[in-house]
Amino acid sequence: MENTLHEKVSQEILLKAYNHMMLAKAMADIYEENRNVTKYVHSTSRGHEAIQLATAYQLKKEDWVSPYYRDESILLGIGFEPYQLMLQLLAKAEDPFSGGRSYYSHPSSRDENKPKIIHQSSATGMQTIPTAGVAQGIKYIEDFNLQQFENNPVVVCSLGDNSVTEGEVSEALQFSALHQLPIIFLVQDNEWGISVTKDEARTCDAYDFVAGFTGLSRMRVDGTDFIESFEVMKKAVDFVRTERKPVVVCAKTVLIGHHTSGVRREFYRDEEDLAKHRAKDPGEILRNQLLDSGVDEELLKQITKKARLEAEEAFERAKNAEDPKPETVMNHVFAPTPITEEVGNREPEGGEKIVMVDAAIHAIQELMWKHPEALLYGQDVGERIGGVFRETVTLGKKFGSKRVFNTAIQEAYIIGSTTGMSAVGLKPIVEVQFADYIYPGINQLITEISKSNYLSQGKFPVSNIIRVPIGAYGGGGPYHSGSVESILANIKGIKIAYPSNAADFKGLLKAAYYDPNPIIMLEHKGLYWSKVPGTEDAKTIEPAEDYILPFGKGKVIIEADKEETEKGRTLLVVTYGMGIYWAKEAAKNFYGKVEVIDLRTLIPLDEELVFERVRAHGKCIVLTEEQLNNSFAEAFAHRISKNCFKYLDAPVETMGSLDVPAVPINLVLEKEMLPNAEKLSAKIEEMLKY
Repeated sequence: MENTLHEKVSQEILLKAYNHMMLAKAMADIYEENRNVTKYVHSTSRGHEAIQLATAYQLKKEDWVSPYYRDESILLGIGFEPYQLMLQLLAKAEDPFSGGRSYYSHPSSRDENKPKIIHQSSATGMQTIPTAGVAQGIKYIEDFNLQQFENNPVVVCSLGDNSVTEGEVSEALQFSALHQLPIIFLVQDNEWGISVTKDEARTCDAYDFVAGFTGLSRMRVDGTDFIESFEVMKKAVDFVRTERKPVVVCAKTVLIGHHTSGVRREFYRDEEDLAKHRAKDPGEILRNQLLDSGVDEELLKQITKKARLEAEEAFERAKNAEDPKPETVMNHVFAPTPITEEVGNREPEGGEKIVMVDAAIHAIQELMWKHPEALLYGQDVGERIGGVFRETVTLGKKFGSKRVFNTAIQEAYIIGSTTGMSAVGLKPIVEVQFADYIYPGINQLITEISKSNYLSQGKFPVSNIIRVPIGAYGGGGPYHSGSVESILANIKGIKIAYPSNAADFKGLLKAAYYDPNPIIMLEHKGLYWSKVPGTEDAKTIEPAEDYILPFGKGKVIIEADKEETEKGRTLLVVTYGMGIYWAKEAAKNFYGKVEVIDLRTLIPLDEELVFERVRAHGKCIVLTEEQLNNSFAEAFAHRISKNCFKYLDAPVETMGSLDVPAVPINLVLEKEMLPNAEKLSAKIEEMLKY
């Protein structure tokens, strides 16, 4: 797109912008003058005010914007007051964004009269994927006419030019261009990335970088000149609002303030560089333009003075505001779920047994027929093959390519986009092809998804389902056989299911759908079709459509003989997934002496049931397929020991795979690495001697 200045900007808007610029300057000055008070790390928008305000003034209440941590002027421009921003600066209880949990200019808002803002993190460039997810969701809503808007929504994602080098930014650009999403990527280029110069960091700026993305329009603008910025951003927003296509706007800006209050300009910048940037101060440029157009200088002095007084008054109020109460620290870890009890018919009369993979297909099908906001995407899940394990087969044909579709090899986008999709009211069900390939998406899972509900004070829980085929069997080798539950279980703010049979799978997937929190479904590939010897019990009668199994409810699947338990001659095996079938097989060698619990979900975990049964038996093995050291199993064994110590006849034992870096492809080596019923039997025999 060519940017041509084609109309004058009204004096009313120019004076409004000047007032906001003076406010932003006054706020930055006050923060600097009160460094003993503004003790939490913060950045300001000094040098970026013109492009940010020009952007903010275009946005309507239906729009969405993702400001990054230097974008306080965007927030001022869309209507937030200095006092509200300062409450976050000083981490006060009434901080409207995070309640004192997050940094300055890390907003989240569902204010009905302002553009909406999903949770914003500090990880530079990472906001592009969740924000593209918002645009993806809006396109879906428009395609299926799920909601009516007064104005076509526009999504704006702000980022710094040096963050464009992040791989996840490219994933967002690629998806936005390919699917023609209604989004503007506003790239603010002040030539610095903390102390790294543009010449050290990149071969070109964002404008040249995005030239290769077919279908992605681009514009340049002097981001220090408000009039030019206003004209260009108006053109960009009007284009996206009308054409529903993506645009990259590259704005040259300057950095007048510090990178942050903790990384100060004098640490790494010389006077020549600082003077060059100060010469392009947006406030001074606009002031001179106003004077040239005949605005009285005294009026501008009054605006400046009034802005300073307003900022001082707001700062004093914010200083005196209350800190968060300590007892609120655990609020909003999860959003409340309506699914708390097992309901529906688990074993309908005359029902047929199905394999686990069909349980998933049928559950998703039932949900998608009922809920138009549900959609499914990931690698190879579309109509042609329906997943590499045929785990989504028939769904593409039944629901069409706009509700069930393939993505590129973009695990970060697949996972992270669910943040934005959820924010606009959709329920994305996505798939990572193998557990071994979840790692490219871990950044989005931790930085964006898991923290969203907590840091937005419950405004933006991420309601999604992430399906992850997992586990080893039959020579899958080092990149298709891994177990990753310990890594995932260490992420606070997500829930994890690990079903071992078809009925549990269907019931848990239904619960996951109605849960407003992020859900990972770990699905053992060896149980999908019950082809592994000894896993026939993974087939069950298919539950009815109304069956729902809540998270956090373990189940005793083999009971020990009560008389043997009373004599102290029994043992409890706690496990999940494929471990259930090793435990069942091993228990046959110790008739009446082994009890087995299927955890079914790892987060939340049914500790109450486990502790109760450990106290009854006095001996316990926690069994996992994972490599053992520093695992979920070892951590749980510690909690069992701590809570049941006086009831134990022997230390709580753990059993898992050998501590090697990967699952070997050779079947002999794979067998040696993995637990099995024979190895478990030996461990049980040893423990029953206590």
